[in-house]
Amino acid sequence: MPGEKQGKGKGKPDAGKRAGKPVQPEPVAEAAPEASSAKHAERIARREARRAANQQEREARRAAKQAERAEKKLRGRGGKTAKSETGKPGAGKPGAPEPQSEAKPKGKGKAKAGPRPEPRPDAPPEPDAAPEPAKQPAGTAHFNILIVGQAGRLGVEAALFAASLRRNAPGWPGRLIVAEPQPEAAWAGVQTRMPDAVRAVLTGFGAEILPLTATRFGESYPYGNKIEALSLLPADEPFIFFDSDTLITGDLAALDFDFSRPAASMRRQGTWPEPPLYGPGYSGIWKSLYDRFGLDFASSLDPAQPDEHWERYLYFNAGWFLGADPQEFGRRFLEYALAIRNEPGDALACQSLDPWLDQVALPLVIHGLGGGRPGPALDGLDGAVSCHYRNLSLLYARESDAVVALIEELAADPVIAPLLRGDEAARRLIYGGEGRGVLRPLFADENPPSTEQAMRNRLRREGLWFR
Repeated sequence: MPGEKQGKGKGKPDAGKRAGKPVQPEPVAEAAPEASSAKHAERIARREARRAANQQEREARRAAKQAERAEKKLRGRGGKTAKSETGKPGAGKPGAPEPQSEAKPKGKGKAKAGPRPEPRPDAPPEPDAAPEPAKQPAGTAHFNILIVGQAGRLGVEAALFAASLRRNAPGWPGRLIVAEPQPEAAWAGVQTRMPDAVRAVLTGFGAEILPLTATRFGESYPYGNKIEALSLLPADEPFIFFDSDTLITGDLAALDFDFSRPAASMRRQGTWPEPPLYGPGYSGIWKSLYDRFGLDFASSLDPAQPDEHWERYLYFNAGWFLGADPQEFGRRFLEYALAIRNEPGDALACQSLDPWLDQVALPLVIHGLGGGRPGPALDGLDGAVSCHYRNLSLLYARESDAVVALIEELAADPVIAPLLRGDEAARRLIYGGEGRGVLRPLFADENPPSTEQAMRNRLRREGLWFR
């Protein structure tokens, strides 16, 4: 089912291997040394050309954003103001006190403009500067939120997300867009449209439901919905994607977003890759991917972590990710994911890509767009502002008391309650009280907490796992 990654043992999916699993190539006759050398040189040349093109594209995009910001700043001021020797703008009048510079709020998806040149000594005096428009507080800048809604569990989870968003971030000004896969193309023959009751709840909470025709993944890889759904978002407008099994638990205005630096969730475990006994190791596997797409591998590493430890390598949970331009983000995401799926390459020959494909491609996309690991300003995601709970059993097993209280309050809402009717997990854990009375005490004394896989196994043994 889309929206959740399940595994058996260490990182193994319950649903089995996807169709098209890479196989070992048949042995072929050894090429002549000259031909082999020429092919190797050609591969290196293609790789270097791609790396140069990526660098040129990043520099051009950065220069364009700097120019755009400088132009907007000039328009807002009504012309340049005189500058003091320290570079701070003066009031333009003799003896006027020099105003203090203000910190520029983040969250608009723009790169910082470079310093403006000092005025020529013989330049005529400039007019008084027009007052600057009021700056938006951090977290209130416009951005869109994207989730996926589909028949069955995903639609109900999308409704819970929308309800939690309106309850805990009532002043958020952006668009909540729900991508609804259509029963055609890659989803042909599958009932994907949400029931009218779910649609009514979503629109009642201000969501916009947009049809998604998936052509590349669909039923064969439902997690690909998030990749193809990015095409529904308007270009050059900052965005955040959330998995539908997420609750907004606090005010988004508490976060200081910088959409010009893409990032994603760090609430992850070392699920991929699983290096084989005789290699390649983590470095060899990840470097093969960075080299393939012309990306710099060394700058993606976390030097605080030891070599061959999984946390040294850029790896995210795809439960949320953000960026400045969903069209460019989605284009790269689709390109990288399809290339890896269709031709994994020798380094990935022993690796499973189902269900991990999106999380394999995501670090490459984010690094290629100049992003990386999220900083402290985004600690509220997977913290006080959002919770990727995955399913009700895991919510009661490991989430905070505040998250448990929130899901129970939402379930008591007469608008939401009819959607949960007939759901065994909600009936037993929420309405029947087993979540607080039976399930939660099972994990109350664990310190440190169990891994997610260990939790799943115990919940199955206790008859409290509902998928």
